Formats: sequence, structure tokens, C-alpha cells
Amino acid sequence: MNPSLNEPFLPRGTGIALVTPFDSKGRPDRKGLRRIIDHVVQGGVEFIVALGTTAETPTLSKEDRMEVLELVKEGLDGRLPLWCGMGGNDTRELLEQLSSFDLKGVDALLSVTPYYNRPSQEGLYAHYRELALATDHPIVLYNVPARTGCSLLAETTLRLADEFKNIVATKEASGDWMQIMEIMRCKPSDFKVYSGDDAISLPLLSLGLDGVVSVVGNAWPQTFGQMVRHALAGESTEARQLHYQMLPLMTAVFREGSPAGIKFILQSMGLCEDHLRLPLVGISTRLQNELMDLRSRFGKES
Repeated sequence: MNPSLNEPFLPRGTGIALVTPFDSKGRPDRKGLRRIIDHVVQGGVEFIVALGTTAETPTLSKEDRMEVLELVKEGLDGRLPLWCGMGGNDTRELLEQLSSFDLKGVDALLSVTPYYNRPSQEGLYAHYRELALATDHPIVLYNVPARTGCSLLAETTLRLADEFKNIVATKEASGDWMQIMEIMRCKPSDFKVYSGDDAISLPLLSLGLDGVVSVVGNAWPQTFGQMVRHALAGESTEARQLHYQMLPLMTAVFREGSPAGIKFILQSMGLCEDHLRLPLVGISTRLQNELMDLRSRFGKES
């Protein structure tokens, strides 16, 4: 079902940024991960993202990341396209990581901007240039300045899109509407743009974006995915109805950090435990009660 390794395969629609379930000893939970994968596949989403922000990747060792990727590939079994997070703030280490991971069955690499060291735009360009030259895999840029401390500006995104044929898309989680519109206005026709913000995805889709990489979709893949499909089809009334139905959940789930909120919901659904790795901790009792109340009023999918 999956395309060849070198073929970009970037569907329009909803991708799920998978959580990494842990057992009581803090190890990746194979059974929990398989349950979540089955849940989102059956919910009708278009693709899966492993080892992104929601996967708590900064707390995973190299060995953990390799194990989780293999578990995802095994559980997914080619049923949907798979993106794999592959980023870091040390370009040389990132290239070493790229060569050591088994990327068979991975359709695209999602690469977050370097974090903490806050490179200039020229430094960001040079970082992605080295990554693009080191692999034939399609690369999806990932801009999330609230987490990384730097923003990949529209000018640099467009420069990379124009110069490297395997830089094929960007996941924009900057919340900067002017920047996103500039990318949409000037991008190559085959360069795709995805939202990385659940709560504002519907209005962003109206700008012509190709889809969403969703956190909330771990729990509600059918409803969130249908909202996105309505939006992409120009069915604005139906899309707005689902958006406003989900909006209280989309805001509450992130209130005390991600993926703490969504893991609590997944535990309440019997899909996995809500164990986190420090420095992340579980959500407060007050938020737990609010989420359970919202879930009880949401509908049958939950």
C-alpha cells in the first residue's frame, strides 16, 4: 500500500501525532500503542505521525525512539502512510541518527527546527540543506516557535521549497497568520502546507492548507477527520458544526500541557495508561473532572 521510499506521499486530510504510551515502569507500551493505532485507523484518518512532539520524543533515548518506530510500523502494517519525526538541534548528530534508523516503510520525515540554540534564518537554511542532501526521503519542515524558541520564516521556508526537491511540505504551528498566508501565496504548486494547531485548523484550512497534524485526533479521529474532510470539500456549514462541537475539548486538552491532557482522555477510553516521563506530569484533578464532563457530553465516539 505504501509508496516506494523515495516517492513523496502526502495525503490531504488528517494525520495523527501519536502519543507514546508507557507502562508503569516507564517503558514504551506495545499493547497500548497498538490499541491507539487501531483506534485511529478505524476512525478513518489519512496518515500517521510517529515520534513527533506529542510522542514525548525529547524524553526518549535513541534506543527508545528506534523501538517506538518499529512498534508503530508493526502496528500500522502499511495501512496508512507514515511520517517519522527526525529533528534536533545538533545537525551532525541528526545526520548520524538519520543513517542509523531503519526507515523502510516510512513515507516522509517530519523535521522540527533546531531548538534552544536559536539559529539565524541562514543557520536554519543550512541545517535543512544538510538534511535534504543526506536523504532521498521526502522532508516535511516543522515550525513550532513556542516550543523551539525560533521561527522558520516564510522567506526561508520558500527558499528551501524552491531549492530542494525532497523538501515537499511544512507543518505550520506558529499561529502567525500573515506568515502562513505568505507561504500559501508564494509556494510552489506541489508544496503542501499542514496545520499543527487543532483549535485553529478550520479557519486555516480556508486559506488553502492541505490538512492537519492533530493531537486531539488520537481520541476523536472520526469526528476531527470528518471536520477536516468537510473543510477540504468546501462544506463549510458541516465543518463549522463539528469545529464548534469539538472546540471546548480542543482547548481544555492543552491547558496543562501536551500530551498530558490527551493521555488522560486516552486512559479514560481504555486505550492506554496516562504515564508520562518527567518533566511532564499528569493533569490536575480539576482538569480531569472538566475533561470527563466534556467527554460525557461529546457523543458516542468518545
